[in-house]
Amino acid sequence: MDITTQLQTALRSHSLPIPSHTWLQTLSSSRTPPPPLASLIATARTRLLASDLTTPSLLDSSYVATHALPANLAQQTSIPESRLGRDVVVQVLDVENLSRSRWEQVEELEAIERGEQTRGRQVIRLPAANENGEEGVGVSVGDAAATQTQAGAATQVARESERQARNATHKLVLQDCKGAKIFGIELVRVERIAIGKLNIGEKVLIRAGTRVARGVLLLEPAQCLVLGGKVEAWHKPWMEERLARLRDAVGADRR
Repeated sequence: MDITTQLQTALRSHSLPIPSHTWLQTLSSSRTPPPPLASLIATARTRLLASDLTTPSLLDSSYVATHALPANLAQQTSIPESRLGRDVVVQVLDVENLSRSRWEQVEELEAIERGEQTRGRQVIRLPAANENGEEGVGVSVGDAAATQTQAGAATQVARESERQARNATHKLVLQDCKGAKIFGIELVRVERIAIGKLNIGEKVLIRAGTRVARGVLLLEPAQCLVLGGKVEAWHKPWMEERLARLRDAVGADRR
């Protein structure tokens, strides 16, 4: 078994999209002598998940034919419900929390921008670079609280944030390996789907049997496997543009 076939077999066993032989040959011949197979698999996985799935010659043509959305699925708005007949690999182009107001979404994105996230029942600040480019030390809200009252208030806010996260409903814009786009909405909460957790360009495997209602994928944990990844050229502009749009919308609401 040649090296490209071994790589394809290894990637398939992890439910990852299957690259073309040409792409894998270029990868495996980029170093002389070639690195061990385990190292090549890890490199292939990382580069694959960081790539745009619609890039010509990236994916194996037979994989594309069997893992793209059925033709015109998103336009089938007159069909109340159907089932996806095959596994489909998609990449995330947009994510929106339908359960939060525009102002709450602004606060959420600003917190992510500052490096703040929720962990357990604490709101923590992640390490950030100082003016000299050196990494600073993260400080939790609990540690920074001056009094027991402040600490209690912080805990209450964190609990409310957790409750909202558990009950959130997200809408996604998804794109398959042929470039076709479709909306996906959580029918049942999928933990990995959340603003700040799910990256733009991240790859998701939608399994056969997933319900489709009027051209929209209804996402459930058992039918939705988040594979990981991020397209760097998409993620940062999305964060900046979405925050700007939400701020404009909030300003318009208040006028």
